[in-house]
Amino acid sequence: MTTRITRINPDPLHPTPGYHHVTVVEAGRTAYLAGQCPLDRTGSLVGPGSIEAQVDQVVENALAALTAVDAEPQHVVRSVIYVRSEDRDALVTAWRRLTGSGLGPAFTTASTLLGVAQLGYPGQLIEVDLTVALPD
Repeated sequence: MTTRITRINPDPLHPTPGYHHVTVVEAGRTAYLAGQCPLDRTGSLVGPGSIEAQVDQVVENALAALTAVDAEPQHVVRSVIYVRSEDRDALVTAWRRLTGSGLGPAFTTASTLLGVAQLGYPGQLIEVDLTVALPD
């Protein structure tokens, strides 16, 4: 059985900066990735104070997690992006860096971008949560 993923932007809804309002998965198995944090393999925070460096580490980690389940960014069907900031410019910076990265196709699906007060690790500025429709 082949997994079919359809992404939809219904006409009555507002235009988006690249994501889709609705993602439909017709069949198949799913994987739910834990929030990907800007930590290196030893558990150390990468890029204290730098949203760009932290995004790059999150991308690296998410790609490794996708590889572990034989998936690619285009198999992502839902993403939630948490940025520790109330500054809209920081959210835009994170979004642009993510969508311009090797993980970029993951964010053409149903996606939510949030500014939050705190994340789990001291100095952490970003976390990305992904749901994946696994390929057959």
